[in-house]
Amino acid sequence: MSKAVVGVLKAAEASIKKSPSSARKRAVSLFKTMSVAHVDDEVIIDEEGSHTEKIFSNGDIYIGQWATDNYPHGNGKYLWPDGCMYNGEWCRGRIVGKGRFSWPSGATYEGQFKNGYMDGEGTFTGSLMDSYKGSWVMNRKQGKGTMSYANGDRYEGEWKRGFNDGQGKYHWNNGHQYIGQWKNGKMNGNGTMIWANGNRYDGCWEEGLPKGNGTFHWQDGSFYTGVWSQDQKEQSGKFYPANSINPHEDWDPSQLFSVDMGDCLVCEGENISVFPSDKVFLWSSGDEKPPPRKNSSSRMSVDGSSRSVIFRKSLKTTLQPAKRQGETICKGHKNYELMLNLQLGIRHAVGRPAPTKSLKLKPTAFDTRQKLWTKFPPEGSKNTPPHQSCEFKWKDYCPLVFRTLRKLFNVDPADYMISICGNDALRELSSPGKSGSFFYLTHDDKYMIKTMKKSEVKVLKRMLPAYYDHVKSFENTLVTKFFGLHCVKLSGPIQKKVRFVIMGNLLCTEVPIHKRYDLKGSSHGRITDKPETEIDANTTLKDLDLKFIFRLRKDWFEEFCSQVNKDCDFLEQERIMDYSLLVGISFKESNRGAVEGGAELDGPGTTPKLSTDTSVVLNPARWAPVRLGINMPSRVELTVRSNETQLIGEPTGEFSDVVLFFGIIDILQDYDISKKLEHAYKSFQYDSTSISAVDPKVYSKRFKDFMFRVFADDS
Repeated sequence: MSKAVVGVLKAAEASIKKSPSSARKRAVSLFKTMSVAHVDDEVIIDEEGSHTEKIFSNGDIYIGQWATDNYPHGNGKYLWPDGCMYNGEWCRGRIVGKGRFSWPSGATYEGQFKNGYMDGEGTFTGSLMDSYKGSWVMNRKQGKGTMSYANGDRYEGEWKRGFNDGQGKYHWNNGHQYIGQWKNGKMNGNGTMIWANGNRYDGCWEEGLPKGNGTFHWQDGSFYTGVWSQDQKEQSGKFYPANSINPHEDWDPSQLFSVDMGDCLVCEGENISVFPSDKVFLWSSGDEKPPPRKNSSSRMSVDGSSRSVIFRKSLKTTLQPAKRQGETICKGHKNYELMLNLQLGIRHAVGRPAPTKSLKLKPTAFDTRQKLWTKFPPEGSKNTPPHQSCEFKWKDYCPLVFRTLRKLFNVDPADYMISICGNDALRELSSPGKSGSFFYLTHDDKYMIKTMKKSEVKVLKRMLPAYYDHVKSFENTLVTKFFGLHCVKLSGPIQKKVRFVIMGNLLCTEVPIHKRYDLKGSSHGRITDKPETEIDANTTLKDLDLKFIFRLRKDWFEEFCSQVNKDCDFLEQERIMDYSLLVGISFKESNRGAVEGGAELDGPGTTPKLSTDTSVVLNPARWAPVRLGINMPSRVELTVRSNETQLIGEPTGEFSDVVLFFGIIDILQDYDISKKLEHAYKSFQYDSTSISAVDPKVYSKRFKDFMFRVFADDS
């Protein structure tokens, strides 16, 4: 048996080294020639510990060190029937440490791994011989690294979430080079482009092209300086010749975009089809059940030495995705006409041809004293279309500010209109919030519309300049994203006004949300009043319902702490309190089971939709871009409280892999007279530190202290 396994493994290794076109077929054919009905293994005991050779029933092969708890631990090779192979270090059945992963195409990764992810220092060499050497975080290039492309281009510098991001230098194979700042894989910020002929551009960049102040230099000393843009209306500048004879008399600034930049395309590199973290091992799929793990034991380390190893228990979860929320607003619904009015008004406001030219706004843009209303008669008017609803009036608050905010948040105007004003109706949530406001969701779950009290509108208008500066300064801010503030005045003798704000839906995602929490850091009244049998994935739980500690990677935890400090400082300065952190949890093991079991989760009755592409669900590198609070792979650790009033329980050592979504919501409550009276009244009855209604400075400190205990560094 031993010779057979070794022979197959060597043949497979040889097949991977062949040309990419035939490697996969050769590797797979080797497995088809072997028929194994059960796990056949041979254990050899040597001085380094237990060594085994296994062929599993699905054709997988493993050769290497094997722990008595029935999983690889130490050094070993694993070969899959599709031709992928890993050779390196293992820890408690997971790929951890140094190793080499090879694909049937001929591509390889050699470096550090963590829980199956390419994580740490490593080198990826593609099948077309492009290569990246540098730092990785969860299958993504992150930190400093050098990329050599197959066409001869080369990039040296900083990376973030898989893209050139930060300071870097790009050399083209034709001799051009760019030195400067990058963002999301494109030249962005301040930088210098030097062409092979000696010409150069120094200045500002945006989305890979010159944008803003800059200077174009010729080799002879002449230069053109001014404001650059592809839009000729925004382009302006002045030419300065080096001497009385001007060889560039016929030069047009637009040539910089149409000619000079045409030879400066940035390569994207080879895409990785299957990540090591995508691969499933037979002993972890349920075919073989290892005995219960002990909390600690003496085990053979990766380097062969005996030492004490802490075993972490896996937290078992049996969860169902949330059902689709809300009641569709159809004809006959009490708010049907209000929905039509809202959609007509937004279509009118967003569709007006008034693009913002810059993110810099004048103080007049924040002026909310204007009393201009647009009348929408059913028969239509010069500026409004005919419609089937009743007559109403419409008002936009600070339209230029919110138009610029949508641009800042990368919201496409057409997609925005389709989401809110398309053929699909809005959905009204079953019950109003604590404030008495009603909530509506768009059909695609991207946007949430909330009716507002007059006092809330005043707060938003007052804080809008500071809010705009804050979200413009901190792209990873966790505070709610506002896209529009509007008012509808209904016709009739009462002329009722309905004010509403449009916000981003934090929990709009392809993966199912299994649990959601609204966390404030206070204890009085902070427990759900639903019986256990009625709690489902749509139930928003509170502080005293929380039974987890959220463990983030060290760099993400540091970023989280930094951003929470900045956001809380902003809210404190604006005298805001009673806000909370909304947290959505998607348990990855539940996702894996649903996909592998073939569960149909994208039909009616479930939301958000779960992608039918297994690779999307199981691998974070294939989801929407990972950023602070969005699509964050993490872990939760189960906690146990010693008494019912204990805010944070004691950790148990039981863990589960999750995806986290979180953000700060309800940021429009200032510390007004009503909250001051509430604080005075409740302080007589309860501990003043346990109630929500406290001074913004006290609230901010308590909120941060709580968050920095609930979220922890996963070291």
